[in-house]
Amino acid sequence: MSTKQPDWTPTPRAVEHSRITDFARFASRRAGRDLSGDYHALWAWSVDDVNGFWAAVWDYFPLPERPAGPALATEALPGGVWFPGSTLNYTAEVFRDRTGTDIAVITVTEDTGPVAITWHELRRQVASLAQALTELGVRMGDRVVGYLPNGVQAVVAFLATAGLGATWAVCGQDYTAAAAEARFAQLRPTVLIAATGCLHGGKHIDRRADVQALRDALPTLTATIAVGDATGAVPGALPWSALTERDAELAPVPVPFDHPLWVVFSSGTTGRPKGIVHGHGGVVLEQLKNLGLHLGLRPGDRLLWHTTPSWMMWNVLVAGLLLGATAVCYEGSPAHPGTDALWRLAARLEVNVLGTSPGYLAACRKAGVRLADHHPASLERLGVTGSAFPEDLQHWVAGELGPRTQVVSTSGGTDVVTAFLGAAPTTPVWAGELSAPCLGVAVEAFGPDGRPVRGGEVGELVVLRPMPSMPLYFWDDPDGSRYRGAYFDVYPGVWRHGDWITITDHGSVIMHGRSDATLNRHGIRMGSSDIYGPVEQLEEIAEALVVGVEQDGGGYWMPLFVTTTDGIDVDAVLSEKIRDAIRHGASPRHVPDEIIQAPGIPHTRTGKKLEVPVKRLLRGEAQHSVVDPGSVDRPELIDWYARTGAAHRRHDGTAAGSVASRSPNG
Repeated sequence: MSTKQPDWTPTPRAVEHSRITDFARFASRRAGRDLSGDYHALWAWSVDDVNGFWAAVWDYFPLPERPAGPALATEALPGGVWFPGSTLNYTAEVFRDRTGTDIAVITVTEDTGPVAITWHELRRQVASLAQALTELGVRMGDRVVGYLPNGVQAVVAFLATAGLGATWAVCGQDYTAAAAEARFAQLRPTVLIAATGCLHGGKHIDRRADVQALRDALPTLTATIAVGDATGAVPGALPWSALTERDAELAPVPVPFDHPLWVVFSSGTTGRPKGIVHGHGGVVLEQLKNLGLHLGLRPGDRLLWHTTPSWMMWNVLVAGLLLGATAVCYEGSPAHPGTDALWRLAARLEVNVLGTSPGYLAACRKAGVRLADHHPASLERLGVTGSAFPEDLQHWVAGELGPRTQVVSTSGGTDVVTAFLGAAPTTPVWAGELSAPCLGVAVEAFGPDGRPVRGGEVGELVVLRPMPSMPLYFWDDPDGSRYRGAYFDVYPGVWRHGDWITITDHGSVIMHGRSDATLNRHGIRMGSSDIYGPVEQLEEIAEALVVGVEQDGGGYWMPLFVTTTDGIDVDAVLSEKIRDAIRHGASPRHVPDEIIQAPGIPHTRTGKKLEVPVKRLLRGEAQHSVVDPGSVDRPELIDWYARTGAAHRRHDGTAAGSVASRSPNG
């Protein structure tokens, strides 16, 4: 048995008064047995009795009256049929039973705000825009797309679209026109809602030319609505202010449970971005569970998750409105004008749940930010996601925040717009681990034979039973082949997500990185995150990326790319310090063949390291077939990694894809 001690344990009082405990009592009465004393007992019931659990979620919050019959009428992966005959609307659920004078949304940018609007004003703007969209010819099933920063306008545009039964998609203005076109053109949208610019890192980014280019690239548009102060900035566009100033009646259209709500897009680093379609009912149910039970949001709480509309966490942020919480929309860098900017904002606005990334927290530690100095007294939970959360960094964060704030590491996906793994107000937190599988998510770790593994073994993250927020389908995938190929090609009838995990003996989960980027040196599988942890805690290292490149003849090259702080050069002394950190922080077999100083580490627009594309570039595959530059935060790095791979192949005298291994593992 593990002797590892948790960094955080809930107090008996906190457990007693948590919303998830109240739900567990509600579920116990329905199940005829006590589920309130242990999270893992509640989780086991939630995946064993799928019908009972999701019907309980529906009735607990509650949603509109549902037809009699099972929650999951047809159990299939893919193809589960949920709540047949039921109708609802995401927008209707947002506004049901809201007090008009309470604050619904707070918008903040680097140089303005906070600007708060009440539930009454939010409802008025949504109703006004919905009426305008109707007058522009938008009908149920049409697509409305947004090219917008993270502000109240994006929230209003989404809710107005969803209320009509039309389908929404959005890109943040961190995307260029070409990257937005690669997504929106697939949808053949009717209306584009676009801002003329945004602010990031103290710099105003003028997007007027991009908006015009996007309009020109979308021939199905019948109208463009421009958000911005400049009169006539987008010729021929309708002004946002004029379309949201009217008094109108909000009348969301009831739609079937699986009616398309939005299309969210995969990163698109290795091909055309996949358009993932989710339904009204599945998203509403999942986010009530996720935000209401796992993050404990209640009416009046304030949720601030640093995100862009291009990332699924924006969808989660907006879903806080379903709980009656206040969504705090921040547009800008979390580290401008200083590294502590996000913490200062959270304290100023008395945020209850704050969400950020391991990368930002690592930057805070390296900059000497004392989280305790900015810790909002209101902060109950800090959510962390987007990449691996190293154990030592989590220890530091927990020590800074103290026992009154739970640090919640989560892992999920755009695919389901939620978390597979996370925590709850009633679960302990172990640094470097995710506390538990989320309710209703039948997570297992599969070994090579397709059977569950335990006892510390690494396996593939799989989900054995349907979830209501699994995709309805992929856009432009009429026979479902792309959808099935994405998740079900390895284990038919089982969702394979593409992550390596270990399920511990105390029920938590350790993430080891993407299984398609797994390091497999001499037949031993290793996760990249196990290397990033010890390397990125070194004060000289800003970021690292490791890949394993297979040789056709059986060789293997495992380089580690690093960027440094303050212009430091990677010399023999620093290289040995890095190797030593890996030996002691992971194992000798994790030590790379080479340590290479890089001009930067490329990421998707949502912050994930491009491990697989870099591996393919190093093998010598053509750049155009490996990665779409528009989906990369620093596209100029693509050529550098391609040239680095070519130079290595010339040095070793190997053909493309046949890189010789030099590997004394120390």
